[in-house]
Amino acid sequence: MVNYREILRLRSLEHSQRQVAVSARCSRDTVSAVYKLADAHGLEWPLPDDWSNERIRDVFYPATVVSRRRMPDCAAMFEEMAKPGVTLTLLWAEYCEQCHNEQAIPLKYTQFCDYYRKYVNTTKATMRIKRKPGEILEVDWAGTTLAVYDSCTGEVTPAYLFAAVLACSQYGYAEVFPTMESTNWISGHVHAYEFFGGVTRMVVPDNLKASITSHTKQGVILNRTYADMAEHYGTCVLPARPKKPRDKASVESAINVFTTWILAALRQYKAFSFPELNSAVREKLDEINHKPFQKRPGNRVTAFLDKEKTYLMPLPPSPYEIAVWSKAMIQPDYTVTIDANQYSVPFILIGYEVDIRTNSRTIEVFFQGSRVASHIRRHERLKDPVILPEHMPDNHRQYLAYHSDNFRDWASNVGPSTLVVIQWFLASGKVEQQGYKSCTRLMKLADRHSAVRVEDACHRALLYTPEPSIKTIETILKTGQDRVKQSTETPRSSNTYALIRGSEYFGGKRHD
Repeated sequence: MVNYREILRLRSLEHSQRQVAVSARCSRDTVSAVYKLADAHGLEWPLPDDWSNERIRDVFYPATVVSRRRMPDCAAMFEEMAKPGVTLTLLWAEYCEQCHNEQAIPLKYTQFCDYYRKYVNTTKATMRIKRKPGEILEVDWAGTTLAVYDSCTGEVTPAYLFAAVLACSQYGYAEVFPTMESTNWISGHVHAYEFFGGVTRMVVPDNLKASITSHTKQGVILNRTYADMAEHYGTCVLPARPKKPRDKASVESAINVFTTWILAALRQYKAFSFPELNSAVREKLDEINHKPFQKRPGNRVTAFLDKEKTYLMPLPPSPYEIAVWSKAMIQPDYTVTIDANQYSVPFILIGYEVDIRTNSRTIEVFFQGSRVASHIRRHERLKDPVILPEHMPDNHRQYLAYHSDNFRDWASNVGPSTLVVIQWFLASGKVEQQGYKSCTRLMKLADRHSAVRVEDACHRALLYTPEPSIKTIETILKTGQDRVKQSTETPRSSNTYALIRGSEYFGGKRHD
């Protein structure tokens, strides 16, 4: 507001308008206008003490037009602003439409906002403008710890307090964990949502590694597990700025309260397990939530039930199951290792980096955002890797399909000689697996030449030896000996004077 009294006082001292403007912190045009209005209304210094700047302003600028303007209902606006999506711009548009229907003159938007801010500052409810019901959940770890004692050794395990607070109603949740690791951080969120019976539209954490991988001017990169949890509940993670605790003022204030009325109150309490300690923490938490407010009626529970619970988003059908994300480079055996057990992935990913999502029941492998493999997690130590046939190359899949019964079935369909040869291959080594290679080579020969020729070649090989080799059969097929017709009688030589003497010669029955 213009300091009219100071301008008139300095005028009486005969200072220049420039000097008056500098001293009164206004423009020279304002000083000139005040001089003209003072002369028009006959105002001179000194003025009576009861003539304030507001009274002088009313004399200079009578509110003839403002009196016909319809004043906004700031109390009703305050309640409407607590609803999701409601802004001052929307309320001003509705206010102008109502004034038009009532043939009243509305305030300009700036005046409309000024009246509302003045009402909010008067009622000390500034936080209600920024914290709408069901909109923000603020979370953090408390700096002070409790202790859990071992009943046998007396060893002390620190207990870290997880705090979650609804920013509008200040309704809080607290739970202690043995560590501040990512799994406990996620568990705290899951239990908090179950405690509140719903999910907020945003969650504001600190910049700890369990939630934020990096927070730079270029953007925020969330921890993969934390982002997965937020997606499951349909909420948005909006981390506080580094070294800006006022971005999560509600949980910072709640931690101060929890430190006094939970951590300090239980400093002498000896708990021998975390469920026992959490039971004591829950009792203290109920006392805090039911403690009356100092400057307004009700408490955190009533504020939550009356103004915030109905605005929370519903919980998903099932709670989030904690999963751990990791990365791995696929090696030539096309497997990934989890807890000393190996699980297969498609062989075409050999040499590529994949993302692995692991929970208590399943193992999922993702490549460029798409799931490429899924396995049931085995918690016991396995001797062999878990390999799915569809993840294997064709030659590997075919090799695993080999079995002695399969070889015998194939040979019996080709012919009796082939079956004899296959049985010899399987029985020739110490174990049947040693003959698999010869069996597979014989099957490839059948694909190359035909089953009929392989049967004839096996028959020919058995005439030479009862222990044929795959090399002998390959030679027979290569030279075409299987195609030569065999005679059942030994041919007799037409040369009676052959160099090789027969049985007739040695028996004394020589022919002339």
